[in-house]
Amino acid sequence: MMVRGVRGATSICEDGQQHVLEETSELVKEMAERNGLDPEDIVSVLISTTTDISSAFPAKSVRSMPGWEYVPVMCTHEMDVPGALPLCIRVLLHANTEKSQKEIQHIYRNEAVRLRPDLASRNLKGEGAK
Repeated sequence: MMVRGVRGATSICEDGQQHVLEETSELVKEMAERNGLDPEDIVSVLISTTTDISSAFPAKSVRSMPGWEYVPVMCTHEMDVPGALPLCIRVLLHANTEKSQKEIQHIYRNEAVRLRPDLASRNLKGEGAK
C-alpha cells in the first residue's frame, strides 16, 4: 500500500453556497467511488477554488459527508491567472491504495473537463477501472 494522489475538478454556474457545497461533495464522492476508496483510506484532501468563488468553504461539504468527519481537509485559492477557467473547484485527494499510478481515475466534471481532456476522455472509456 502506498499514498497516491487523486485529482479532480469541477465548475459551478455561479458563486453561491449551495452550488459550492453540492458540487464539491458530488466531485469528492465520485473520486472516492471510482477509485474504490473509503474515508479511512484518505490521508488528506486539499481543495482550491478560483478567486471568483467566495460564498462558502468547499471543505465544509466534505466534512459533512458521512464517515468523512475526521479526514483532514484544507481550502485555498488557486492562482489568479488571466484566461483561466472561472468558477472552478479543484481537489487533490491523498489516499492509501494498492492501485498503480496508471490505475488511478482522475475526475473532471462540467466545464473542468477542459483542464485535462486526456484524463476526462480516458475515464469515459472506463480505462484504468478495476
